Amino acid sequence: MDIITDPKALFRLLKLNEPIHIPAHFKLRVPRSFVKRMEKGNPRDPLLLQILPVKEEEIEHPDFSPHALQEDKFNPIPGLLHKYHGRVLVMPAVSCAVNCRYCLRREFAYNENNMGRSGWDKIIDYLQADSTITEIILSGGDPLVAKDDLLKAFIDKILTVPHIKTLRIHTRIPIVMPERITKEFIGFMKQIPLRKIMVVHANHPNELDISIKKAMTKLKRAGFTLLNQSALLKNINDGSETLIQLSEKLFDCGILPYYLNVLDKVRGTSHFDVPDETAKKLIKIMREKLPGYLVPKLVREVPGEKHKMPL
Repeated sequence: MDIITDPKALFRLLKLNEPIHIPAHFKLRVPRSFVKRMEKGNPRDPLLLQILPVKEEEIEHPDFSPHALQEDKFNPIPGLLHKYHGRVLVMPAVSCAVNCRYCLRREFAYNENNMGRSGWDKIIDYLQADSTITEIILSGGDPLVAKDDLLKAFIDKILTVPHIKTLRIHTRIPIVMPERITKEFIGFMKQIPLRKIMVVHANHPNELDISIKKAMTKLKRAGFTLLNQSALLKNINDGSETLIQLSEKLFDCGILPYYLNVLDKVRGTSHFDVPDETAKKLIKIMREKLPGYLVPKLVREVPGEKHKMPL
């Protein structure tokens, strides 16, 4: 993977003055193909702001905490989260191609959840013991960080559980690094005899170009239903015209808008927060100007609730 981790190298590529202060926690990590979509010379580029470490992350805010979603309470075995009825989230990889600064799991205990191949049998035993689980969500981290042979081997294990009917993959990689959607990846995904859903993650229309459209076309041919979830982020996509354009460009790429998530209040992300009233006004405008199938559900995740909570 062609990944940039040095802030100074990033600023040189974008023809920007070097940053004065870069927080040490939660390092910069961004694919070069995503950087190519950023506007050179623009320190307020909406793609750059999503991945650039800034000093505002070090501001302590009383409403923001390291583990806002309390996911440790729903983590019965390493590499598995069971929060909702009928589906579990499994982490075949515990890293990402990009470190989004607003990440809900920026302080998640990934080291304790690196199941590795040695942990696969425990995952499968958990699934076999609960016939109400019909859907597996591969997330993380980002599952597409894992190599094809590992993904295939793990999915083959899942196929031994007779009550699993749906495979869902949550991934940012097809957006930030569409070259990951290779002929080989599509080839083995076509062979999976489950309903297949891919939920990608784009927040701004500038993230979507012809390379994304080509990757989505390949995924649709492999049998995937394509959905998008976005995070509502201050100074990035907190304008109705931006969100409308995002929905329209997603649809042009063959993706349906799914969720617009208000910010999870994780420590270090308060500078992205958008008030609930603003979020509701934005959705109202979208409903007035778009067909219903292009309006995402405005939701918040609340620890302990049995589903995402609509606003």
